[in-house]
Amino acid sequence: MTVVALSGGVGGAKLALGLSRVVPADELLIVANTGDDFEHLGLAISPDIDTVMYTLAGLANPELGWGRHDETWSFMETLAAIGGDTWFRLGDRDLAVHVERTRRLHAGETLSAITEDLCRRLGVAPRVLPMSDDPVRTRVRTDDGWIDFQDYFVHRRCEPVVHELVFHGAETARAHPAFLAALSDPRLTAVVICPSNPFISIDPILALPGVRDALADCAAPVVAVSPIIGGRAVKGPTAKMMGEFGMTPSASAVAQRYGTLIDGFVVDFADMDQVASIGARVTLGQTMMTTLADREALARTVLGAAAVLMNKPRR
Repeated sequence: MTVVALSGGVGGAKLALGLSRVVPADELLIVANTGDDFEHLGLAISPDIDTVMYTLAGLANPELGWGRHDETWSFMETLAAIGGDTWFRLGDRDLAVHVERTRRLHAGETLSAITEDLCRRLGVAPRVLPMSDDPVRTRVRTDDGWIDFQDYFVHRRCEPVVHELVFHGAETARAHPAFLAALSDPRLTAVVICPSNPFISIDPILALPGVRDALADCAAPVVAVSPIIGGRAVKGPTAKMMGEFGMTPSASAVAQRYGTLIDGFVVDFADMDQVASIGARVTLGQTMMTTLADREALARTVLGAAAVLMNKPRR
């Protein structure tokens, strides 16, 4: 591998798509957060893996921001009619993926093997890898106590105030060996932290034993892309959570959050006034990805920043 990308859901998947169009497929590894994974209606759901997979396969639903664009909803309509639990919506085609994943997990296959096969069958060329084959589950402490992440994120629509996050199981989970091997590859030219929520999408990956050390020791520069533009998150509760954690929602605050973990930081032109407070490692670019061309352009900006940093001392 020459490029490793750490990704959450929608924002990360958009940049992953851009990277897939400018980096040869066999040189790109996308490591997806699995802290969002949970069991629902007896099914194993992996939201971030599926968002990345559907986006790279050209199947993502741009209007909803999750699921498939060619979806039908007969299952949910029938479930509602018979009094079933419908707060987490599963489209008919999406449902097939969850059913098959669950069947194969129960048969003893690993999540990474299942993901690799699903991606192959859907025509996804780059390798998409769960951060771990061991379960890690994000839990959220709110005024109502501890709740599961999807309860907070989907069922309660991110409305509760967040006081604390924990990644249950992370302390004993093993980062996928292929992930760690890629970070130690001398041919590696860039590690990209996609513009995903740093608290709920990237921190679960960083919480795995050995990952921070592997990032510090890797030969390539680590470049993060800010998920905040002009004090606001493009999507999701990033800015809200930053405020609840006592941080000013800004690109600068995200950079400070990553600290010495990163060598470079890409921010939007709208935040150029923060460059001095972040430091000389900043690269300006258009980080709002509305079109496919935007995603490719941002991918080139990030890789360009990494290329410049490749010849400079690490952190």
